[in-house]
Amino acid sequence: MAQAWKCAGLRWSADGPVLAWDGGRRSALSWGKRVAFGVADGGGRTCVGARGHACPVRAPVPGRSTGARCEECARLDRAHSVAADTIADDPRPYHVYLAWFGPGMAKVGITAEERGSARLLEQGAVCFSWLGVGPLMAARRSEELLRAALRVPDRIPYVAKRAVRSALPGTEGERAAEIAELHARAVALGGWPESLRAEPFRPVDHVAVFGLAGAPAAVGAVTELVAGGVVGGRLVAAAGPDLHLDTGGGVVVLDTRLMTGWGLVPVDVTSGAAEVSVPVREFRKETGVQDGLF
Repeated sequence: MAQAWKCAGLRWSADGPVLAWDGGRRSALSWGKRVAFGVADGGGRTCVGARGHACPVRAPVPGRSTGARCEECARLDRAHSVAADTIADDPRPYHVYLAWFGPGMAKVGITAEERGSARLLEQGAVCFSWLGVGPLMAARRSEELLRAALRVPDRIPYVAKRAVRSALPGTEGERAAEIAELHARAVALGGWPESLRAEPFRPVDHVAVFGLAGAPAAVGAVTELVAGGVVGGRLVAAAGPDLHLDTGGGVVVLDTRLMTGWGLVPVDVTSGAAEVSVPVREFRKETGVQDGLF
């Protein structure tokens, strides 16, 4: 029986997307690479633990959970988290940014300056620009100010991001237009913390980095993995945690967060067997809005 591996999620490096595995192993991904795996039979999905510690009871977690954590481990993971607003004494400087994911879909957020654009790649931002940089609490206050004044959210569901990727404007200028207007409105506002240094509008476009230019539109997305299921396809694009796989019957989006907590085994999908045998929800063709898939 093949050894089962545990996926630790998708990471973004300077060279592109990388699948990380428990134990430190990494699998670099490139366009055209075949991605194929099976879900180990006879076992379920278990909690991945929190903050580097294994779940003490190996609690079962639902197949559709993107966090792959039980309630106790999820609580522990968020107990000391900038994202959960439970930490206020981080001495590192933070960037405030505007990110754009598609027409009418912009958000404001913060990320540690030392992380560079990694957070934006992880979120699947099609383009972004910095707004300012300063201490954590100043960045957090600015984020709240901008969210209210510009009427933009600080979170956008991945299901919404996937729905618009196949219909992005063709040029960098068109893709940056919305955040250019938001940036101009933001810098004209009063009430910015004095400790936050404003930054000029310099849009960064990720369409080429994600491989989305010229990539075929996805027809659906995986909703969950199941024991004994198989996923396979040729990688044509990736954005945030999502892999866009050409399965032969169309491109299917796989949210790699659904892979965590399962035992995964290698499979050969070149013999004519079905490349995807897990639940997939097709995108609605008439609107382009995803119902679920891969």
